Parts: sequence; structure tokens; C-alpha cells
Amino acid sequence: MNCASKTSLSHSSRFANLGFYAGSYLLVTVWFVSLHSFRRSSGGARGFEEVWFALREAPNRDAHILSWELDFGKCPVTGEPHTIDDIVAVKTGKIVKPKPLHTASIPGLLGMFQTEWDGLMLSNFSLEQQLHTARQELSHALYQHDAACRVIARLKKERDEARQLLSEAERQLPAAPAVATENATLSNGKRAADGDDQGPDAKKMRLGISGEVITELTDCNAALSQQRKKRQIPPTLASVDALEKFTQLSSHPLHKTSKPGIFSMDILHSKDVIATGGIDTTAVLFDRPSGQILSTLTGHSKKVTSIKFVGDTDLVLTASSDKTVRIWGSSEDGSYACRHTLKDHSAEVRAVTVHATNKYFVSASLDSTWCFYDMSSGLCLAQVTDDSEKVDYTAAAFHPDGLILGTGTAQSIVKIWDVKSQANVAKFGGHTGEITSVSFSENGYFLATSALDGVRLWDLRKLKNFRTFEFPNANSVEFDHSGSYLGIAASDISCANSRTCADDKMIHTNNNTCAFQRFRVFQTASVKAEWNPVKTLPDLSGTGRATCVKFGPDAKYVAVGSMDRNLRIFGLPSNDSTEDSAQDS
Repeated sequence: MNCASKTSLSHSSRFANLGFYAGSYLLVTVWFVSLHSFRRSSGGARGFEEVWFALREAPNRDAHILSWELDFGKCPVTGEPHTIDDIVAVKTGKIVKPKPLHTASIPGLLGMFQTEWDGLMLSNFSLEQQLHTARQELSHALYQHDAACRVIARLKKERDEARQLLSEAERQLPAAPAVATENATLSNGKRAADGDDQGPDAKKMRLGISGEVITELTDCNAALSQQRKKRQIPPTLASVDALEKFTQLSSHPLHKTSKPGIFSMDILHSKDVIATGGIDTTAVLFDRPSGQILSTLTGHSKKVTSIKFVGDTDLVLTASSDKTVRIWGSSEDGSYACRHTLKDHSAEVRAVTVHATNKYFVSASLDSTWCFYDMSSGLCLAQVTDDSEKVDYTAAAFHPDGLILGTGTAQSIVKIWDVKSQANVAKFGGHTGEITSVSFSENGYFLATSALDGVRLWDLRKLKNFRTFEFPNANSVEFDHSGSYLGIAASDISCANSRTCADDKMIHTNNNTCAFQRFRVFQTASVKAEWNPVKTLPDLSGTGRATCVKFGPDAKYVAVGSMDRNLRIFGLPSNDSTEDSAQDS
């Protein structure tokens, strides 16, 4: 196609458009004039408007005009008669919008299709990127939500456990320490600081001995002191004559042969049960009447240095060289299980002693501290040390009234403490060896201490030593429950009766003292009177060392532990026991 043809085509299109517009205008003008005339002839605007709206709204105006002519046969404008032949049709050509030039060829169409395809693919890629980003954000949000839920669940569990422990502690522990316990630094003793390095649990909070506990201890002291004034020696107490006839009744190998030796002992008088602590790391509960072992307590990793019954209850305390104290309780089947393992000390625990209330006890250790515990919860209420001098505690015992605590040390010093204030109120020197045991008499006036250099008796009223027995290697000293006899464990055992004596003849009066020791010892029942030996029992162990001694109920027998793992019972033979009972009756 040349330029001339293109120009003629353009002109013809323009003329066609001009004709279409002119014809339309003419048709509209004719009909408008006709409608106006019809309005005037019909006598109102209503006919004109009806015709106008009918023509405007009709989908096919030509068909409507023909229908008007057939119905009325006259011009709607002038009202003149008309026929269908009088109507002249105005025709125009349709105008088609020309296509873009680049679509007139196949390469142009392919280019347009490629552009549209590229746009579609780009839009799809953008949508996929947005979808991937949304998935990543959703996955990260879900992970964070899951982690937050797990953390919240763990925190809730820890919170519930803490609340439960707090509620149990509030039920079991006394109130916060009163002002009186804040003065625990009186004299030369004070409570150990909470942050001191004193063992695995040394940073545990020490609540202190509260005013409520102090009131309980004071009331117990007043009651026991009042009862002591009225107390008399029981008539069933073994006599001096009976003690002179004591002989070995039985021997029981309670501990292992691989590590022989009984290191500590205690007797539950109400049930006649003997507890022994051995070097083989076990404690044994032995029923003396039946001669049977009731239970063997295992759990310590080193030797059991001290063992105590808690009153007439089913609780047993053990201390060990493994730095722990254990509280044992019996179950329904008669066996014993460990209820609490206390790890407040950082060195070997050498002694435990129970308060008269049976609600509290004290442990003494080579870490230079002693601890005051609540029995039911096993919590250390106070850990006491002495800043004036560093001493290692090797023995401990409560005064019968419960407000005084006696402790022995490896430095040959005996310390007396006020339990209420944890203050060191007195100190006894004189021994030249390690203090092995301490024992208060039932009347509350005397304190007996044994050490490697012998035995000393102390008057608590005047705070002085009034008798010394220089017998080396005294391992244990013990008053009987009535305060009438004193026992000292060594290679030999002696019983001494006191009050008065003439030459070597002993006379038994109201207050008797029995001494068990390596050599013959003279004992007395008062500061001025002499105490004389009643009985010397041989060391049958063959080891040359008796480690502990205890009196049975009413001093009817004496139990002795030694380094050959055997528990030996000394008492009256059956025939002599029957005769002695008849004489008492």
C-alpha cells in the first residue's frame, strides 16, 4: 500500500463519519419538530412527553415509528396524515476503531504476547516470593509461640513447687527469729554467717532460734526442774551388791568382720532396744530380750560416729564421718528408712544429742560449728561458731533441763553454751587430750568429761573441777538414768559405789555412782566424799579398747561396745537375778 492509497482511505473514513453525524442530527431534529407539533395539536405537554419518553426508551426506534404510523396514520408533530411510504430511512455506515499498527503483523503480535507473558510471570514470581516470606514469618511465629508456651509451663510448675515448699515450711517452721536471738553474738559465741563456706548447703538460710522456740525450751526447763526436786531414786534400781556380781551374759557380733568395731551406742529403755553405730558405715538396732537384730540402717559412706534414740518415738539419729546427719524413721513393716539427710557441716560430724522436748537436736562437727535442728522438718535453725578461738567439736550433750549445752573439743577444752542466745557462758580447761565424751548427771549439778588423759568431774554450780582420775585412753563416760552410777569405757570396767567408805569397804547409800574404766577408779556422789570402785569387768574383746558403755533400764545390765564388732551384755546371772528380786520384794 502506497502513500496515495493511505490518504484516500483516510479521507473516505472522514467523510463517512461526517455523513453519519449529519444524518443522526437530521433525524433527531425532524422527530423533535414532529413531537413539538404533536404537543401543540394534542393540547398539552403530556402527549409530547409521552411520545418523547417512548421514543427515548424504545429499544428499536424504527419499529416504534412504524407502529405509530400504523396506529395513528398521522405525523406526531404536525398532525398531518401520513403513510408508511412517506417515511424516508436515513442509513449510515458503521465506524470500526482501527487496530494499533504493531498488531498488523505477526512479529508485532508475538512481541505483544511476549510482553503480556513476561508481565504475568513477573507478577506470579512476586506472589510466590510474598507467599514464601509469609510462610517463614508464620513458621517463626509458631516456633516462638511454642517456645513461650513451654517456658510458661515450666515457670508455672516451678512456681507451684515453690508455693508448695513455702506452705510446708510455714506449717513446719517456727516464726521468724525474735529479738533475743539477734543477740547471738553475746560473749564469745555467735551464729555462723549465712554466706560462710561451711559445706554443700552452707548458704542455706538460717532462721535462728525464734522466740516461740525459746519459750518452749524455757517451759520445758521449768517443768523438769520442778519434777527433779520431787524425784527419788526408784526402788527397782540395781543395788551395789547386784553390781558386784555382774558378769558377761552374752556377746553379739552385730557388724561386719571386714571393718570391725562399734564406735557408738544408745539404749531405748522403754523397749529395751540397743542401737550401735559401727566402723562398717552401718547402724544396727538390736532387741536385747530376744537377741534378734530388728533393722540395719545403711546409707552412710563412712563410720557412724554417734547414734541416738529420740525419746520413746520411732526416730533414730546418726552422725557420720561422711559429714552428714541422718534422721531415720520406722515404717509399718518395722523396717527403718532415712527421712532426712542433713549436709550442713563441712567436716566429720562427731556427736548428736537430743533435747528433752524431743523436738530439737544438736550436732557437733570438726568444722568448728554446732547446729541446732528442728526435728520434724530437718532444717538447721542455727549454726553456731566461736570467733574467739578455732576449736573442733568432738562431743556434745544437753543438760537434763535443756537450756545448757556442753561440748568437748579436740583442743582439750570443754565449752558450756546458753542455748537461748547461743552464747558461750563457761569454758573448762585442764584436759591434755581430745575430749571423747561428755555427760551430765541427772541432778544437774555435775558434768563428767572423758579424754585421752583421763576423766574429770566438774561442779556446775562453782564452775570448777573437783575430781580428776588420771586413767589414759578413756573413750566414753556416762551417768545412768538415775544419776546413781557413772560408767567409763576403757579396756577394763569398774563399778564404784559412793557416799562414804571405810578403808576399802564400800557402803551403799541413797546416791551411788558406778564407774566403768580401764583401771580401778574411785568415784564419789558429792564434791567432798570419796567414790570407790564397785566392780571391775575384764576386757574380753582382746583389742584392749572398749569404745562405749551404756546402762540398761534401772542399771539391770551394762552394754559395752568395743573394737571387735561385738556387743557385750554384763549383768546378773539368772539365779542371782532371781534371788536379788526376792530380796527387793
